[in-house]
Amino acid sequence: MPLVAHIDLPTFARLQEEGEDILQKDRADRQDIRALHIGLLNMMPDAALEATERQFFRLVGACNQIAQFYVHPFTIEGLERGEQGRAHIGKYYQTFEQIKQEGLDALIISGANVTHAHLEKEAFWQPLTEVFEWAKQNVTSTLCSCLATHALIQYCHGIRRVHNPAKRWGVFSHQITDRTHPLVVEINTRFDVPHSRFNDVSRETMERAGIKVLAISQEVGVHLAVSPDGFRMVYFQGHPEYDDISLLKEYKREVLRFFNSQREDYPPFPEHYFNEQVQDIFADYQQQIIIAKQQQQPLPEFPETQVLPFLDNTWRDTAKAVFNNWLGKVYQITNQDRRLPFMDGIDPDNPLRL
Repeated sequence: MPLVAHIDLPTFARLQEEGEDILQKDRADRQDIRALHIGLLNMMPDAALEATERQFFRLVGACNQIAQFYVHPFTIEGLERGEQGRAHIGKYYQTFEQIKQEGLDALIISGANVTHAHLEKEAFWQPLTEVFEWAKQNVTSTLCSCLATHALIQYCHGIRRVHNPAKRWGVFSHQITDRTHPLVVEINTRFDVPHSRFNDVSRETMERAGIKVLAISQEVGVHLAVSPDGFRMVYFQGHPEYDDISLLKEYKREVLRFFNSQREDYPPFPEHYFNEQVQDIFADYQQQIIIAKQQQQPLPEFPETQVLPFLDNTWRDTAKAVFNNWLGKVYQITNQDRRLPFMDGIDPDNPLRL
């Protein structure tokens, strides 16, 4: 079922232009269909704010549950914002106080940029923990991405993430570790997920805390895990929401940082993402960059249009399937008083038992 354009957020128009099914609120109000209200706590920096909206909205909108989806974007204090970001948030986002008053069925929390080695030193830590505590008591299920996963695990279990010697960056193969869990039922048992992170919580550390690991990569560790109750908290260490070009844009930013002497080494390629043709194009571009930097010439044009035809998305279908399973379970739990045939077998006294 479709996303409902219940606010004048530009993301809805952008998604509709891309062919996504967007339902205007006046039409939604005339339909007798169960609505699911999903919060998006968007903590990404200004440059990625709207892209993050689109990425998560797409995954929600791809779900085939018998429901209309209302996604409510909001953010918290303690995140550095420029004028444009503040204007966007002020015009289109709800406040956390409004979110608490209106309530949510489910919550998505994005990653964020950090400036400290320890998360509790970040200016956004206290406001974020207030969201965690409220969600634990009031939201059926909370899904966290990357940094939000590390923050919630630290908040709930006292476990600090570990800094890796090098950035885990690229598209990596994963394998399901429990094929019976409702979040991964009927999805590929092997699938790809993008990762882009310096930090990690290992499988062993998670399992000692009672966290159940559902998908793992031999190269980069855990991607998908759930809280000990099996559903209330869903943890992503990877970025299944990423677009085809998300890692390309990250690579471009790192090249620009090298050119501007903000990093000493030329950035390596994201692993398993660029094929041979793309690597050849960027090897040639690296030489152009080095020469231009040495001779203090202008930045050569980034060859984005040349490489776009060679970029494959090998993770989106699985990401949609996981989101569909997740919101399907939310739908079941929030409709205990409106039982439908497919809900047979769910224990009404303990709906979180999986």
